[in-house]
Amino acid sequence: MDKTSSIFNNPMDAKTIKAAEKSKAKFIKKYGDDSSADYKIGFKAIDTLDFIGADNIVFGESNAEFDPKALIVGNIRMGFGHYRISIAMASCARALGFKPYWLDLASFDATGSKMIREQNDLYSLASRISQKSKLFNKLVWEPLNSEGFKKISYNAKDQKNSELLVPIFKNIPKDIPYIATHVWPSQGAIHAGMTNVVNAIPDNWPMGLHLSEGAIHTVQTPFAYLGYKMLNGFDKKPLNGIPEEQLKMVGCFVDHELLVNLKEDNDLRRDRIANGKPIRILMTVGGAGAGFDMYVAMIKHLIPYVEEGKVALFINFGDHEGIYHKLNEALGGFETTNFFNKYDELKAFAKKIRNEDVNGIYAFCNNDIFQAVYSTNLFMPVTDILVTKPSELAYYPIPKVFMRHIGGHEVYGAINGREKGDSTFECPTKESINEMFDRLLSDKEILTHMCDRIDELKETGYYDGAYECVRLAAGLKK
Repeated sequence: MDKTSSIFNNPMDAKTIKAAEKSKAKFIKKYGDDSSADYKIGFKAIDTLDFIGADNIVFGESNAEFDPKALIVGNIRMGFGHYRISIAMASCARALGFKPYWLDLASFDATGSKMIREQNDLYSLASRISQKSKLFNKLVWEPLNSEGFKKISYNAKDQKNSELLVPIFKNIPKDIPYIATHVWPSQGAIHAGMTNVVNAIPDNWPMGLHLSEGAIHTVQTPFAYLGYKMLNGFDKKPLNGIPEEQLKMVGCFVDHELLVNLKEDNDLRRDRIANGKPIRILMTVGGAGAGFDMYVAMIKHLIPYVEEGKVALFINFGDHEGIYHKLNEALGGFETTNFFNKYDELKAFAKKIRNEDVNGIYAFCNNDIFQAVYSTNLFMPVTDILVTKPSELAYYPIPKVFMRHIGGHEVYGAINGREKGDSTFECPTKESINEMFDRLLSDKEILTHMCDRIDELKETGYYDGAYECVRLAAGLKK
């Protein structure tokens, strides 16, 4: 089906259509035409996510049969963000009685998968360069992420490229509820004829990049809703917007496990704050292409607090152990208790400290991508402050300190967080973020206020977006 020449009844010009067709042809020439392939579908259990019973969809020798209560989460690995949101969707699907299946469209030996991996590699490279070159960041990366990806014409090329994903869906029943946590898995599903598709939009800055006509677009905030309803700023002229049946504001995409005991988590935070116990700070470092020098400055600043028993520091290096050694070298060596590829021990430790005091610095890293991502989830309930750039974690129910954004689109995640009251404003420099730590550690009322605000937001359903995505995909009423 053609989704390139007209997008929500907004015709594309001939030049845009020709460029889109040329892009698809380029990938076919490079990776081959597999449009007639018959990829059989099999399943493989995801051990790390055994508590939600998620199975990974893989290519097999013959087609396996889906569970009658199946719900597919379509995603790609692009950093940790889209995987993290996917886990939230699978978690809430399980909580509502569904059997979640994991479909990483970048993981297959297929033309569409190779197309995704190539584009993701380019995005990652540009992101790393943006952190090393202020000129590149100012002239290229920031404008591209805030304005370039916003143009509706950008969607035309993505729609045409996503036609390459159709063969992967050939043996997947078309009526299975399906939630995509990146636009390409949504576009691919629509092109393949899937009939119950939710396109879960991760950012607060409306962009043409995220459009997937035919899917239900779910957004987390009123700002995003209005931007997509009008397609505001997507072109120089006014556009037809997204019709109501394809656009829903649902709230934040958060795991069931992080919500079910949230009130108790906040009570424990308030108790630690009131009784002068070490404030627990969680940092999500990962590959640290973004902000390595800032992490060095933050940890150096916090080490005296740790030594005085005022702070306990948890650092998740994701699946990038090399960054730990690089950071250790930059700091001249610092003492840490390490959980490297010791996931079971890490889970036990997180459980142990829920009702016990903890001191020191703890580093964790896992080669398994699911363990690397979910380690942050393990520690959010038992931590007082999360330090993160304002990307997907900007919407999670924990007091947050925002680092500098990476790409202009993330700015609006920080704006939303500070307006909702569960986060600080963005701290773009080493000096400003360390000043924020000093203030939070000396004026504990700020953290208490954030905890109170999180409780209030939960009562409004603000964090229930993943549940709502599941209901929409499955045709359930709230």
